[in-house]
Amino acid sequence: MLSASNGESSRAPFLSLLSCSRYIAERFKDMAAAYALLLAALLALASSPTVARDPGALQDLCVADNTSNVFVNGFVCKDPKLVKAEDFFFSGLDQPRDTTNKVGSNVTLLNVNRIPGLNTLGISMARVDYAPFGLNPPHIHPRATEIQTVLEGSLYVGFVTSNPDNKLVTKVLRKGDVFVFPQGLIHFQFNYGTNKAVAVSGLSSQNPGVITIANSVFGSKPAISDDILAKAFQVDKKIIDRIQAHF
Repeated sequence: MLSASNGESSRAPFLSLLSCSRYIAERFKDMAAAYALLLAALLALASSPTVARDPGALQDLCVADNTSNVFVNGFVCKDPKLVKAEDFFFSGLDQPRDTTNKVGSNVTLLNVNRIPGLNTLGISMARVDYAPFGLNPPHIHPRATEIQTVLEGSLYVGFVTSNPDNKLVTKVLRKGDVFVFPQGLIHFQFNYGTNKAVAVSGLSSQNPGVITIANSVFGSKPAISDDILAKAFQVDKKIIDRIQAHF
């Protein structure tokens, strides 16, 4: 015959196992909630504009249909049955461009608007021609990093980091040299030589965009108030008015 103490002793492992099971269940419940919270955070981060990139390809190709009236982030795909070689083709990039303008440079951008087959591929390129002492003025590409190589001549290039450092990073490039301009940073190229220069750039977006600083600040439509610009640049309004007259 078992005593009461023996009965309690025999139930002890069962009670211990039950307690352990309850503890594990609660822990898994907490973990499930934590994973759900983490998943929600990751989904929110993935949809955030701060980490957004060009729409990725979900099929072999998505040639831009420039005739569509549907407005989407990018371009609607053309019917694959209608795709042709010309959608991926451009001819004439070897031809020099006219640089007889105020800044002495000319950019030939081959983005999705010029080559529809670039849609969803996340790349584009450009040829840049520079007259002697020609400048590609300070500008930014809001949606792309740029990598540039010099084909002819030499260039003084650079970019400026963001606030508060505003560090200027510069380099003199010669034929065959390569330089990278990080996405969203102000950058420029200047042909300081007496001969023409030519460079080719690759950009990490099908539509990198360009914001030329001087044009945007002094040539906006309607114009930014000269009171605002005078205070921003810490100069007299008459100076701002004279600058704006050039744009």
